[in-house]
Amino acid sequence: MTADTIATNTFAETTKDLLNYEWHTLGEQKVVQTLASHPEAGLTHEEATKRHQQMGANQLTGKSGKSPWLRFLEQFNQPLLYILLTAGVVTLLLRDWIDAGVIFAVTLINVIISYIQESKAEGAIAALSKAVTTEATLIRDGQKTRLASAELVLGDLVLLASGDKVPADLRLLSVRGLQVDESALTGESVPVEKATASLPIETPLAERSNMVYAGSFVSFGQAEGIVVAIADATETGRISQLIESSTNLKTPLTRNIDKFSKSLLYVILGLAALTFAVGLGQGESWIDVFKASVALVVSAIPEGLPAIVTVTLAIGVSRMARCKAIIRKLPAVETLGSTTVICSDKTGTLTENQMTVQKIYAGGQHYTVSGIGYAPDGETLIDQQPVDFNTDGHIALWESLEAGLLCNDSHIEWGDGQWNLVGTPTEGALITAANKAGLTQANLEQELPRIDTIPFESQFQYMATLHELDAKRSLNVIYLKGSVEAILQRCDRILNAQGQLARLNPAAVEQEVAGMANQGLRVLAFASKEVATKRSLDRNDIDRGLVFLGLQGIIDPPREEAIAAVKACQSAGIQVKMITGDHALTAAAIARQMGICSTEEQVFTGQQLAQMDEKEFAQAAEQGMVFARVAPEQKLRLVKALQLKGEIVAMTGDGVNDAPALKQADIGVAMGIAGAEVAKESADMLLTDDNFASIEAAVEEGRGVYRNLRKAIAFLLPINVGESMTILIAILLATVLPILPIQILWLNMVSSIALIAPLAFEPKSGQVMQQPPRNPRERLLSGGLLQRIIAISVFNWLVIFGMFQWILQTTGNEPLARTMAINGLVAAEVFYLLSISQFLPSLVVRIQGKRTPVAYAPAIGIVVVVILQCLFSQWSMMNQVFDTTPLTFTQALICMGVGLPVVFIALILQRFDPLN
Repeated sequence: MTADTIATNTFAETTKDLLNYEWHTLGEQKVVQTLASHPEAGLTHEEATKRHQQMGANQLTGKSGKSPWLRFLEQFNQPLLYILLTAGVVTLLLRDWIDAGVIFAVTLINVIISYIQESKAEGAIAALSKAVTTEATLIRDGQKTRLASAELVLGDLVLLASGDKVPADLRLLSVRGLQVDESALTGESVPVEKATASLPIETPLAERSNMVYAGSFVSFGQAEGIVVAIADATETGRISQLIESSTNLKTPLTRNIDKFSKSLLYVILGLAALTFAVGLGQGESWIDVFKASVALVVSAIPEGLPAIVTVTLAIGVSRMARCKAIIRKLPAVETLGSTTVICSDKTGTLTENQMTVQKIYAGGQHYTVSGIGYAPDGETLIDQQPVDFNTDGHIALWESLEAGLLCNDSHIEWGDGQWNLVGTPTEGALITAANKAGLTQANLEQELPRIDTIPFESQFQYMATLHELDAKRSLNVIYLKGSVEAILQRCDRILNAQGQLARLNPAAVEQEVAGMANQGLRVLAFASKEVATKRSLDRNDIDRGLVFLGLQGIIDPPREEAIAAVKACQSAGIQVKMITGDHALTAAAIARQMGICSTEEQVFTGQQLAQMDEKEFAQAAEQGMVFARVAPEQKLRLVKALQLKGEIVAMTGDGVNDAPALKQADIGVAMGIAGAEVAKESADMLLTDDNFASIEAAVEEGRGVYRNLRKAIAFLLPINVGESMTILIAILLATVLPILPIQILWLNMVSSIALIAPLAFEPKSGQVMQQPPRNPRERLLSGGLLQRIIAISVFNWLVIFGMFQWILQTTGNEPLARTMAINGLVAAEVFYLLSISQFLPSLVVRIQGKRTPVAYAPAIGIVVVVILQCLFSQWSMMNQVFDTTPLTFTQALICMGVGLPVVFIALILQRFDPLN
């Protein structure tokens, strides 16, 4: 049935049904008929034009973004900023333009930083569109033509060749040695061999060998396929829809601060109303009562909290960058510190992403190969001793390595300070194994020049090369490499260790293969055959009579630093789960080596997950440690299931298929080197070295950041509460205010911030990774922290109120009483800072001769505050602005003495609520 015999309206009526077809289950002829195309001539130009008008361009539909101004204004929609803006309005009502300007400036800085950090978050769909924009070679009207991929329609006949990007989802009609890199879509670590045979309906995406998908790359071979899905209907398009449906979750910190800010807002307004009512009830004028209420509001608002949160997170960003982790969104810094589960991709993150030969079986002997990657660093070992190739006991091993080096179309070259592969990862591993034994491709190819080649084809499962062996004796040699099944059936003899031929026992070889496969190794078999001189090679030459040389077991090995990082995470109470598109056996073997899983019950496949109901799926998500052959939707479901269990989930990934899960996770971690652009745009954090060890280092920094934030809150809130108690009690007792609103602003915006800022620079404690992650449901003001805040607040109130009343009663001088009360409070702040910071402990350790960085920031903050307070008290201009008076040296010493007891209170509290 040809395309020009099908009416357009008939095709239009079936278009919606075509979206629901399971194309991998249909035979080639049925697919062509269903799409009203032709297996040789393709569509006519007229029919293609009609379908393009009907279905639109082969482009992903981008999500319309919000205008920059709207996104900027949305940054103000935070309760904490409501409080800050309220403080600014109140200050304006007091006609204090300078302080109001400072408060509004702090608000604006917070908003600008948030806007800049998150401005790129809307780029994920646009990046996906770029991922499938290419040109395609196709056949229309029986003529080969090349068009932009956007012009493709259902039923188009597309030609693929090595190096092409697949322009749409295709059902393959014919293949010749086709291998496709689908790692960005499925997570498969090696190119996938393709065929045309129809498959069962339950075949998972990663195993649909008769399909190729938009955005993947042809790494080898040729093929012809028919377009079965375009634009949003492709697998990549469905992923883009999953990204749009994923929720941008708030972090534990932002959730806690939102709750705290709302509660604080209600408390402040309630206390202000109470103050106003009590004052009026005591017969005070409404103006005086209003000013007192304003003083209470100003004292209760922690103006410095948004600033210190932003500064602390920003410093965390800088420190994580040194750990090769780039943070795109500020709150992600703290989220890392509270992570309870890390769902990690395997290839390139936990592993080297460089296939490596680790095991060899040749001549009846077992060998191991040391070293990883494509660098020729390593040895071939037998019984843990280096192989001596000068002896006669390893001839079969030598021949096996030669076969892997010669029957090979790839090569390795040095460049940019490292060894780089040009070709397929599997062939690169074979070259490296031979190089470690002293064989080089250039020398061997000169010694045994290649005459002819039979390239790898999936239906035959082998590659063969013909080489000139001995011109004088008119001898050539054929080398074969491929699947064990394809090689064994062509062999009748085996080369033993001494180079002698013996009868082949296939069962013994298959047992060795099973042992390697159980270790997660990808096994290749090698064979050779001497033939008379000839100039070409055909399949009849290798049907039988070959000599079996050996097996080589290949794997993408785990990173050594990643193994240590996984162990560190587990010691810190963080679960590490592997989610990969690779085969279950390979994934489980790597997971066992890394200590991620120990039993088969902890390994689930995508096919198993697809058959589970919601309850079973949730249980599997919680209990499983390895998830192999999973589809993008299943990755997303796994993240959601863990979040519903109350887990804080970090998800790593590098492909298009990872993007929805990256966006859904509490923190998405994308690979900066190998990651697809859409994965990077969907993530909160990028790893510049694609290494799991960098995640562990970032988690450690994140925990340090949270501890510093907790210290900042423990320092700042007692100041505000102490000030509020002072104002409230003074009103209730109908006494003069011990501290004026403008003086409160000085304390909150200048003095306190100068002392609290150093806490953001505190180095992380050496114990942070030996403690379990904090409970994600834990309130910002947990029991211990709340007790600490109350105790220090009461002390601060006693300092302010007590000092003011004592000096007022002894001197009758209100400005002096207020000045000494304020300086007494600042002295208490200084001593409290020394009690909770790491400055003194680190200094003591340094004096003892141990190498440790000294936390100098608190000392700098104290010096700054001393200078500011001297100006506040002693400078005449400041005396006029803030209604203060100069102090004598004795009075200054009294202020210091009043603040000193806080040290003993802090030491007692440290036993119940350690901050370091």
